[in-house]
Amino acid sequence: MDNSKIGQHISGQFNKELEDIRNKVLAMGGLVEQQIELAVKAFMVGDIETADLVIKQDNHVDALEVDIDRECMQILALRQPAAFDLRLLITVIKVINELERLGDMAERIAQMAIRLTDTEGKIDQYYELQHMADLVREMLHDSLDAFARMSIEDVAEITGRDDQVDREYASIIRQLITRMMEDPRNITRALDVLWTARALERIGDHSVNICEYLIYMVKGEDVRHLTQAELEKKIHG
Repeated sequence: MDNSKIGQHISGQFNKELEDIRNKVLAMGGLVEQQIELAVKAFMVGDIETADLVIKQDNHVDALEVDIDRECMQILALRQPAAFDLRLLITVIKVINELERLGDMAERIAQMAIRLTDTEGKIDQYYELQHMADLVREMLHDSLDAFARMSIEDVAEITGRDDQVDREYASIIRQLITRMMEDPRNITRALDVLWTARALERIGDHSVNICEYLIYMVKGEDVRHLTQAELEKKIHG
């Protein structure tokens, strides 16, 4: 990680506190990435053991959010940071909230995998979701990597992928509607796929949010609700 972007303070302890928080955010991000990967795998093939592991890991994600949030509050109260340091702490608080929500989504996908396996037995038929799952996992990984480097160089490219995710989601919806119309027996399965596809689409949205918070941290500008073209102009302007 590039430590040069964190201001060097008279107090070495302050530097250590900020670095410790960043490291914990990245550890939390790595755990959430793993949760999502395992949850999708469990859903695709009906792996109950993997689904159970995802559900158990969510407690760890929640504990990390509480721990990091508490550390941020202590620094805000005791150190009274300003400028970049203040934006860093605000960004961390927002990012861990996004990660906690992503962990909850992974947990729900895992719970769905268990429910479907209980009712349908071991399955391996949700092929429509694989490409979309790969897209959003890459988006999340790259957004966390940008946060680790504290660099907005690749942010526009990462957020631009959300359009591809949305197109994939719309395509899945069209396929599912067609199958339900052709044979009502497909309705239950189609709704399960639709619910999980929606969860994956939201993972892409949360990845975009992380990128937007990163721009605020680095440039001090709020880019939420901007179009992709406006965001790119803010980054390079």
